[in-house]
Amino acid sequence: MQFNDAFFEEMARSASVDALVKSRADAVANEARATAPVDSGDYKGGIVVKKKKAKRRNVHLVIGTDWKTMLIEAKTGNLVRALRRVGRG
Repeated sequence: MQFNDAFFEEMARSASVDALVKSRADAVANEARATAPVDSGDYKGGIVVKKKKAKRRNVHLVIGTDWKTMLIEAKTGNLVRALRRVGRG
């Protein structure tokens, strides 16, 4: 069986697939913000979605931009828990 790699790459970069992936990333980011521990609000406000071009498709990453994100994630696992909750839905 021979797959048409160009077709799958084109489909993976299409606007409809990109919108679907972005909507799931936005849902994860929203869940992470909703359950984020709040002290100053910098961690919560620093949870963003960024688009990145991969080799064969576009990806949307949910990342924390606040300098203390790694410390909070090590203690709470907030982003992982948000991904698991949204992934089940």
